[in-house]
Amino acid sequence: MSGYENPNSRGRNYGRGRPRGFDDRRGYDDRRRGYDDRRGHQSSQHGSESRDFDNGNRRPAYSSQSSGPSPYARPSSTQGYQPKVKVVDRLGPRDDGASTSRQGASDSGDAGRSAVCRGRGSVRGRRVINLPEVETKPGTLDSKKGTTGQKVVMQSNYFKLLSTPSWCLFQYRVDFEPAEERTVVRKGLVRLHKASLTSYVFDGTVLYTTTRLPASLELISKRQSDNETIKISIRLVGELRKGDPHYIQVFNIIMRKCLELLKLQVIGRDYFDARAKIEIRQYRMELWPGYLTSIRQHENNLLMCAEIVHKVLRQQTLLDVLNDCYNQNFQDYKALFEQEVLGLVVLTDYNNNTYRICDVDYDTNPSSTFRLKNGEEIMYKDYYESKYQIKLRNQLQPLLVTKVKPKNRNSEEEQFVYLVPELCRATGMTDKMRENFQLMRAMAETTRVSPQARIDKLINFNRRLRGEPEVIKQFSEWNLKLDDKLVEVPARILPPERIVLNGATASSGQFCDWTRELQSKPAFCAARLQQWVVICLDRMRRDVDRFVGMLQECARGMNCMVDRPRVWEIQDDRANTYLTTIESVMSSANPELIFCVVTNNRADRYGAIKKKCTVDRPVPSQVFLAKNINSRNSRSIATKVAIQMNCKLGGAPWSVQLPDNIRLMVVGFDVCHDPQDRSRDYGALIATLNPSLTRYFSAVAHHANGEELSNQFSTNLERALHNYRQLNKALPSHIVIYRDGVGEGQVPYVFEHEVKAVKQKLDQIYETVPVKMAFIIVTKRINTRIFYNRNNPPPGTVVDDVVTNPLRYDFFIIPQSVRQGTVSPTAFNVIADTTGWTPDQIQRMTYKMCHMYYNWSGTVKVPATCQYAHKLAFLVAQFIHRPPDTRLENLLYFL
Repeated sequence: MSGYENPNSRGRNYGRGRPRGFDDRRGYDDRRRGYDDRRGHQSSQHGSESRDFDNGNRRPAYSSQSSGPSPYARPSSTQGYQPKVKVVDRLGPRDDGASTSRQGASDSGDAGRSAVCRGRGSVRGRRVINLPEVETKPGTLDSKKGTTGQKVVMQSNYFKLLSTPSWCLFQYRVDFEPAEERTVVRKGLVRLHKASLTSYVFDGTVLYTTTRLPASLELISKRQSDNETIKISIRLVGELRKGDPHYIQVFNIIMRKCLELLKLQVIGRDYFDARAKIEIRQYRMELWPGYLTSIRQHENNLLMCAEIVHKVLRQQTLLDVLNDCYNQNFQDYKALFEQEVLGLVVLTDYNNNTYRICDVDYDTNPSSTFRLKNGEEIMYKDYYESKYQIKLRNQLQPLLVTKVKPKNRNSEEEQFVYLVPELCRATGMTDKMRENFQLMRAMAETTRVSPQARIDKLINFNRRLRGEPEVIKQFSEWNLKLDDKLVEVPARILPPERIVLNGATASSGQFCDWTRELQSKPAFCAARLQQWVVICLDRMRRDVDRFVGMLQECARGMNCMVDRPRVWEIQDDRANTYLTTIESVMSSANPELIFCVVTNNRADRYGAIKKKCTVDRPVPSQVFLAKNINSRNSRSIATKVAIQMNCKLGGAPWSVQLPDNIRLMVVGFDVCHDPQDRSRDYGALIATLNPSLTRYFSAVAHHANGEELSNQFSTNLERALHNYRQLNKALPSHIVIYRDGVGEGQVPYVFEHEVKAVKQKLDQIYETVPVKMAFIIVTKRINTRIFYNRNNPPPGTVVDDVVTNPLRYDFFIIPQSVRQGTVSPTAFNVIADTTGWTPDQIQRMTYKMCHMYYNWSGTVKVPATCQYAHKLAFLVAQFIHRPPDTRLENLLYFL
């Protein structure tokens, strides 16, 4: 790995040859992540800052055995926490999973819990309710199938439901008096009356039966924990028939019940096999294998998607993390702890729920009190001891805060749940863990599952389901039958694209790699670099001069002329030293680019340099790690840096063959969260400006939670069109918009609001002849997998039938060549289309755009404009925290 320009790049080069890509290689498939995970994209969609802390004088961390007062917590009243948003009610520990988890597991008596699989920014809920799906397929579309390419038959990770019963289901609401919040207890109380309820499924709130119960039914149960009598009221809500959106959800509830019968343990949203967990003792981590299932209506059949997933659990609690932070720097331990835990997803073992931490309240601790629903005040420590028989060891630890939506869906006000660090286990991985090559390799050995192994695991899972007597009984009761083989899907393999250089073309090849062609042929468009400045430590001057000479030589090979730079030597590598030097440079000269050589990838320094060069003193900048000067691959790195610098000045290394009879603009949009202020997001829009799609416009806008994104989207699109008209003396005749960062629950909003706002803006701009426009949602993190002869399909594979959605104009594309792990296709959903293009043309244009990301001499998982938008949004959200200067908007300065 070259490791330059992006200090947080998480790509790794396990067991492979020389790297052929650079900068932004954050795992869009198993090969690049280093381990296999159903989330596909970087586990934190927008990454997180690397950190470098100075250790102060070390003291022993406070623990429960300490006799003195806690150095990091103090006793206080219960109302110490003052959140920045209005709080309806301050809640104590919660048992119903109202944070990131949902109640969706079925019950004929046993415990279970599930969680909503939400996209970024979607509304979280307590229980899965399949609202009517919006039909986004354009009404004028006759067929969504393409025609180009070699036709083949592949397999996908779906099983058919061979028998699809036509029940009439009765839906009942279940209430408990006195109130009982714990889903597991609710299910147990109802299970005591299983004989009188006959066949039923119960998710903790709603009960479904195939036979009608009395309109109003009351049952009496005794709670085992305290022998209290509980009255259960069951009230008919309505009937469900085939075609109702809730109807298919019952299939999912039954399937989750079957997963429980396999003795799998639910954690957050999925089921995992605790008996098969793998311990990585030296890193105090556990890997739990598990399964994800989802049943829904596809083109011709009800299909069950089954996917292999893994859960990373750390054996340390957040109290351990707090103590470690105190050991590192007792004077600034709070800042260290908050940097570690804010935004972190934790698991509470006592109820198997997951929560995302949003704050730390140092004014509360286990001795603080909160109010129960009956109005009684109780200490947190007493609550856990009475409810879970857990005796807290540390009475002075601060409490963690997590936001949850209120049960009233019509309320927009947020509530807060308090968690005890001692009872929270961290999930996922830290930046330091990701940078540990040995750890990532150890994880990859387990989690990076090859296509052959994945198919075998899925078939074994299927056999396990169909062979378990209790599952067989459940299937029989509900008249269900699952096919024993993976579904077959028709697919097409698109021909390799032609890469256009200056006066030459080259094939993208079987593996979509044109690195060699770049080294021997001139760039498509070369920008000359005459005045530029290098800033480096004085002791590095000789090595830097040698590398600059190599960079110039590599640039000449691509017909890019790079003059000798002016070198500014500095005495230390503090962030402020770089900022002062940049200010001096900009005050005395007008460089086209500033090249900063840094000793390591400290995020604070990187962010300071980028903020200086994008906001205060707008100029293209390149941040380069000193260790790469003497790398074995220094010449390859120099070539890639030369390409990157050329792009930042307005050049382009290559293009692809495009239709020449239309004026086309391709737009990409993505959103990243600001880690310093999670209520603020940054949306980046990237648009092409010329016929070869090699010049770009960029804009960034921030918005707070609850603000409509559509206004900023359409405003920045208008600015892009203004720039296009200035350059081409005409507006584009066709606009293709690729919208990334949309969760499943956000599709209706994008369809009803963003598309409408864009259309209204375009109607204002195109007064006479309407523009032809397509709006396409791009989804990377999906559970669909495609197999070809028990291997990964080749790049260019398109699937637009069988596993697609009948209510959508959708298709899957596999743009990349993946040799390790299982490739994850990218899903595309065309929600608006007036271009008049055939599905084949839209699919081919989409595949072409996956060849146009200049930080990688191969295809990327999404259209290049989306990848550029992610790159820019990530830079602003993580490091700059404000929109860059508009004087840079026509350059790819953010690469």
